[in-house]
Amino acid sequence: MNKDLIIDVGESGVEIALLEDKRLVELHKEHPNSNHAAGDVYLGQVKKIMAGLNAAFIDVGAERDGFLHYLDLGYNFLKIQDFVGKCVSGNIEGAKTSKKVEPELDKNGLITNVLKQGQLVLTQITKEPISTKGPRLSGEISFAGRYVVLVPFGKKISISQKIKSIEERKRLRRLLMSIKPENVGLIIRTAAEGKSVAELDSDVKDLNSKWESIIKGLNKATPPLRLISELDASMAMLRDFLSDEYNNVYVNDANLYDELREYIKSIYPEKEDILKLYKLQTPIFEQFSVANQIRNSFGKVVTIRSGIYLIIEQTEAMAVIDVNSGNRSKSSQDQEENALMVNTEAAIEIARQLRLRDMGGIIVIDFIDMASGINRKKLYDTMTEEMKRDKARHTILPLSKFCLMQITRQRVRPATVVEVSELCPTCGGSGKIKSSINVVDEIKNDVKFLAQEQNEKKLTIVTHPFVEAYMKKGIFKKPYKKWEKDYSIKLKIEHSNDLSITEYNFLNSNGDKIEL
Repeated sequence: MNKDLIIDVGESGVEIALLEDKRLVELHKEHPNSNHAAGDVYLGQVKKIMAGLNAAFIDVGAERDGFLHYLDLGYNFLKIQDFVGKCVSGNIEGAKTSKKVEPELDKNGLITNVLKQGQLVLTQITKEPISTKGPRLSGEISFAGRYVVLVPFGKKISISQKIKSIEERKRLRRLLMSIKPENVGLIIRTAAEGKSVAELDSDVKDLNSKWESIIKGLNKATPPLRLISELDASMAMLRDFLSDEYNNVYVNDANLYDELREYIKSIYPEKEDILKLYKLQTPIFEQFSVANQIRNSFGKVVTIRSGIYLIIEQTEAMAVIDVNSGNRSKSSQDQEENALMVNTEAAIEIARQLRLRDMGGIIVIDFIDMASGINRKKLYDTMTEEMKRDKARHTILPLSKFCLMQITRQRVRPATVVEVSELCPTCGGSGKIKSSINVVDEIKNDVKFLAQEQNEKKLTIVTHPFVEAYMKKGIFKKPYKKWEKDYSIKLKIEHSNDLSITEYNFLNSNGDKIEL
């Protein structure tokens, strides 16, 4: 599979599109000066203890306080707190050389026994602020590199389960034991397989320097304070995804191009040539057909080929996706076979949509009904295979007898939303407008006012063509004729295509518009 990364730097921020075989599968937007991103480390302060939730709200400078649950404190929380307390008081050397042994945190303990209001807490953001909720926090600090993850105050060296070779696992463990800094734990990522000790050592040193910078930042610090930021989105994607499958990385900004070039040199020097500076006048997203795919891929209704379409409804906590066969239902194939083909195509597109929109929480999919248990298993296997490309943690449940599939997907930031429609100026998004008879009643009241209060003797009423037809040929046999008799006024009805169905104007005998 060929992968291209298209990076568009504009005034509103940086947009990053990931293409797989020229097909848009991920879209990320990074706003300038954005705070509280997943991975950022903050020195916060406890604002409120919620014993009933066994959690605390922490001030990290966000619009709403962050949420820290007891189970997210981590086993080494007491060690970290003791260390932070000494660093903040100015005794950094004492914190580093301290031999005090703090016990591991009891997983069945209570938040009230660990935290108190006003206490300083070192936390890391695991979920960005979403809607009315503040950021989700963790007391277990970690730093992800290309090959390893460094965990301060950890003890173990863990290895990714995706590395299957026993010999390779032994080799990596032996190498990492020889280069592991004191008082940290390491998690070996899948990308470390086959890498040399020099490459691993460079990654570990880079991550350890981050922890050292946090220690320096804690010296007499006052909360809320951001101590370190996660890499920006473009570099984080290169760190996590860059592989031999990448063909090109295009960027339209010279400064970011230089930064990315240096970063690629440090993490993957043999792929340096894939980075290219885009210089054409055509907008970069237009040049690589990203803009067109965005327009066709977002919105409530998503059309697939062969007439199949999806209806996607999103709320804060969950999303519902309805699969519709459309014109495919007219196929001459057997109903069960047709349903399987429709559902299979839909599953492939849904897996793409989840990544593209970065949808999280609970997703319920209503597939076309299938009576065969074998076919339902085939569909489940298809969805499982397609979701393997998704880096976000997810769980897929088998289809129910009603052909409903439930998926839970990790959510660390708000879902990506691209507006491809506008609010209707007439109905205000409700889908309903005033009935014609109500509009006519409003016109009648205005005619009465102008005739009796303003002493107008001749008026021209300009309306939408539909309302004009209603007034001239409606069920009340030209109601405006009755108004002429009742209010002693001469009326003329005209139409204008520029007016909405609920709009109308009055012109006096001189043809001037009357403001009401």
